[in-house]
Amino acid sequence: MTPSARCAAAIAVLDRVLAGEPAEKALTNWGRASRFAGSGDRVAVRDLVFDALRQRHSAAARGGGLTGRGLVLGLCRAAGQEALFSGEGHAPARPGPEEAGHAPSAEEALDLPGWLLPDLRASLGADLEPVAAALRLRAPVFLRVNLRRGKVSDAVAALAAEGIEARPHPLAATALEVVGNARKVQASQAYLGGLVELQDASSQAVVEALPLADGMAVLDHCAGGGGKTLAMAARAKLRLFAHDASPRRMADLPDRAKRAGVKVALTDTPEATAPYDLVLVDAPCSGSGSWRRDPEGKWKITPETLSDIEKIQAAILDRVALMLPAGGVLAYATCSLLNRENGDQARSFLARHPGWSLQSELRLTPLQDGDGFYLAILQRD
Repeated sequence: MTPSARCAAAIAVLDRVLAGEPAEKALTNWGRASRFAGSGDRVAVRDLVFDALRQRHSAAARGGGLTGRGLVLGLCRAAGQEALFSGEGHAPARPGPEEAGHAPSAEEALDLPGWLLPDLRASLGADLEPVAAALRLRAPVFLRVNLRRGKVSDAVAALAAEGIEARPHPLAATALEVVGNARKVQASQAYLGGLVELQDASSQAVVEALPLADGMAVLDHCAGGGGKTLAMAARAKLRLFAHDASPRRMADLPDRAKRAGVKVALTDTPEATAPYDLVLVDAPCSGSGSWRRDPEGKWKITPETLSDIEKIQAAILDRVALMLPAGGVLAYATCSLLNRENGDQARSFLARHPGWSLQSELRLTPLQDGDGFYLAILQRD
């Protein structure tokens, strides 16, 4: 496919996304219907679609409208590639006078939901604009080195032997940033053999900040796919349990644990195996710290859904508090940038639960290269 034909394909996919179809599904359907497209074409179209979603406001402004065509035209204009809209062969038609577009306003240039700007500004302060700029870009690819399988230097060498360039990253002692041939990682022996796992560096930093020690009983209450579960297991010899409100999210965790050389017990009823020495609650949240990876989420969240999420966060914290004895640690984490989901939520918990104290907090934003994350270490007296 020519670059122009890739633009036309991205326009078609984006029109389906704007009509309500999830981006991954729309891309899969396009791929199945476009057998002529090679792997490079599929990657290029995918990148165009996700770049357009990350930059939805500013691209629509430059391209003259919030349509698939407007978004891709806006991206091309920003890159000095409007000539790709030539109307020749499989290229999109030339822009008409009604598609002149305009330079994005200061608010449009942030590419953030307008209704959330006051909260984001209050939470980020002077970092709002640089964080917004970071969220408009693709996220780096990070790996976690499984120290039960080898050292960081072993992982770097093993990856290099398969043509994958990775380097240590300062956010966490186990973090590697992949800077060459990232798409080869999941077929590599380093990955298949459990030496490395795909995991954001900020997520690794959160686990690194947990007060873990051999022999502790630990629950990962909102385990999801189990990335933090496995990271905890690699740090200490734990009696480790994983729970998720949607158990199917943990379907791959037993196989991943086996590959990593660790043991994890899945539980539908975490109260039954309480008490725990530490419970990690990586709570459902707005996902605002990871909008580079999930740009659709940036535009789907509403005031109503955010309010509902905050109620769920509080309910989970109240539930988990009952599973911890005196001296027990409740580690509350989100991949959110918003104070209302982070420090405000932790302090509301303390107000509802006398006898608990805040031991420490960690705040990370994409300015440190990883996702935005928050962690509060709460302890029962």
